[in-house]
Amino acid sequence: MEPVIRIEDYNYNLPDGRIAKYPLEYRDSSKLLIYNNGNLSESVFRNIYEYLPSDSLMIFNNTRVVPARLFFRKETGAVIEIFCLEPVLPNDYALSFACNAECSWNVVIGNAKKWKSGDVYFMCDGTHQDAAKLNLRAELVSKGDNNGSVVKFKWDGGCSFSEVLDICGRIPIPPYLKRDTEELDYDRYQTLYAKIKGSVAAPTAGLHFTDSVFECIDGKNIHRDNVCLHVGAGTFVPVKSEFISDHVMHTEPIEVSKQLLVNILDSIDKVRKIIAVGTTSTRSLESLYFAGVHCIERGVPGDVLQWEPYSKEHNYSAKEAIAALVEYMDANSLDKLVIRTGIIIVPSYKFRIVDILVTNFHQPQSTLLLLISAFVGGEWQKIYNYALNNDFRFLSYGDSSLLFCSSKA
Repeated sequence: MEPVIRIEDYNYNLPDGRIAKYPLEYRDSSKLLIYNNGNLSESVFRNIYEYLPSDSLMIFNNTRVVPARLFFRKETGAVIEIFCLEPVLPNDYALSFACNAECSWNVVIGNAKKWKSGDVYFMCDGTHQDAAKLNLRAELVSKGDNNGSVVKFKWDGGCSFSEVLDICGRIPIPPYLKRDTEELDYDRYQTLYAKIKGSVAAPTAGLHFTDSVFECIDGKNIHRDNVCLHVGAGTFVPVKSEFISDHVMHTEPIEVSKQLLVNILDSIDKVRKIIAVGTTSTRSLESLYFAGVHCIERGVPGDVLQWEPYSKEHNYSAKEAIAALVEYMDANSLDKLVIRTGIIIVPSYKFRIVDILVTNFHQPQSTLLLLISAFVGGEWQKIYNYALNNDFRFLSYGDSSLLFCSSKA
């Protein structure tokens, strides 16, 4: 049954001055709030290794943010902004980025009322000399509400679409920063370990990690591994309904290796802690449990639906679910698994995989704040009041927290 939760109960006053508009000079100099078994303390992020259990498994989201904002101009002079969300034709990220003449994407269109048909042409502002040679244009395939529009991009020169975006696109920093993308964002709105292109928003919990932090983590025999969840624009969509049951969660693709699943099984067997870096990693890992349940009950893993965790009692252990995925991949000679998830994690959810969470501070009345509340057994207000009263910086470029789970299944 879908939980009855009023989103107003997850509101708090976040002054604009507490939103970090820019990153600190050094990634690992952010403050770190630690919540463990109801106790709160603070440190500096570079010391996070001191609070992590030795011989644990730490999992990162290695998605890479793409410069997904493009600006075009109609012959009338009207400026049209196109924000790429995910590929449509071809619908695989790697294949779409490799296209060298045209491809279609699901997009958000800015100033959409000015564009009803026909091609629009990329605005060459002189900052990229190669842009003019591409003759980049966009054709409106279909127009829908919110994220429902499809655009076909066409260009000359034989470049890949990945190169086209690198030349013409802008990094889509969050709208609540209330500023244009600047040169520093191309580096700092990207984790050091970002690898697989596809996100339109950064998994910001990872922005604090540096090579020296990794060295300290490795020194405690903490094994590092990755998932890949391409973060969609839905991460910025506020909950507008009175009850969370009326909110439609965005879906995103997850890619994991068989080796990661084996490492998770090994951690479960040896009772090692599993640490998720970011809410995207957490949603990915918890979704794997339900994909494993699909394998047990249906023989194949499927996409994870928004309210699936609450639809019935799931009595399989985490070990049984993950083992079922490994067996499925072995039987089908697969080295990686790709599914989509729309999972929403709200209070009453019992975590199956994640023991410890590294995350930033999230917006009021957001699905991410609901996830935090579920993770800490409802004590989100205690944590956020501490952060507000002790000069922590909030949101994407803000400070970090280290949370120990209060609600494992």
